[in-house]
Amino acid sequence: MERQKKIVKKRVIKVGSEESWDYYVTKASLQGCPAVVHFSASWCTPSRTMSPFFEELALEYKSVLFLSVDVDEAKEVASKLEIKAMPTFVLMKNGAPDHKLVGANPEELRKRIKAFIYC
Repeated sequence: MERQKKIVKKRVIKVGSEESWDYYVTKASLQGCPAVVHFSASWCTPSRTMSPFFEELALEYKSVLFLSVDVDEAKEVASKLEIKAMPTFVLMKNGAPDHKLVGANPEELRKRIKAFIYC
């Protein structure tokens, strides 16, 4: 019997440059779409631990743009948003940061996103 692979569509968009950051944030802003950004680093264990949960949230909240930024790959973006620790989650409306959550706290992140979207 052949094993069937479960195909999961990823909804989190990886941002690797300031140009792609500007593109996605502008697009979301023009569409009136809120965005949630996961600032992480490949060497940061808590960041890596939060990635699957962040993907779950992206599948749950389909009307929200979910972005992932590796601070070592997109240093300009991390600097512009004053990201000092990983993981940091930034909730954005109209192209501007609205809330920031620092640390790997899945339930707090879910609670903040829910409040942010339905406020």
